[in-house]
Amino acid sequence: MSRTVPERLAVGVALLRPFKRLVRSDSGATAVEFGLVAAPFLALLLALFQTGIVFLAGRILDQTVAQASRYIMTGQAQTSGMTQAGFKNWVCSNTLALFNCSNFMINVQNSASFATANTTTPTLTFDANGNVTNTWTYSPGNPGDIVVVQVMYQWPVVLGPLSFNLSNLSNGNRLMVSTAVFRNEPY
Repeated sequence: MSRTVPERLAVGVALLRPFKRLVRSDSGATAVEFGLVAAPFLALLLALFQTGIVFLAGRILDQTVAQASRYIMTGQAQTSGMTQAGFKNWVCSNTLALFNCSNFMINVQNSASFATANTTTPTLTFDANGNVTNTWTYSPGNPGDIVVVQVMYQWPVVLGPLSFNLSNLSNGNRLMVSTAVFRNEPY
């Protein structure tokens, strides 16, 4: 039953024949090329997805601020005695589940005229724990007053591949701001 050396070599060559064909084959070139292109392609998809979600959240925030501003403009917030915390809850309850209510910041101010209305984005200051230390005003005004409503939200950003980053805050989040300026109706 013992085989000679040439017989053993013939069996070994027969066993290696499929691997020899595999080494010479170029049919795996597509898989290798896809492997090279897959990482940048997936990074691009992730960046597109994240950008789309941020723009969708910004649009929802704008729509919610428009509705909330109407609530102040018509005097409903003033006549019901709504506080800043109550207004924040109202804003939060009228957004989709995309938002975390604790990340909302509400700033409502009066202005003497439309020309002097301050609509610039406030600079946020943070404590050692990364919490916002700014204080916000809530003055919805009286009938005929000019009011500036700013709703700010810290959107958590996932750092993107290929150095794609949407954050604009020092804590790595993106500050989204929606502003409405209007004159209160006579209520």
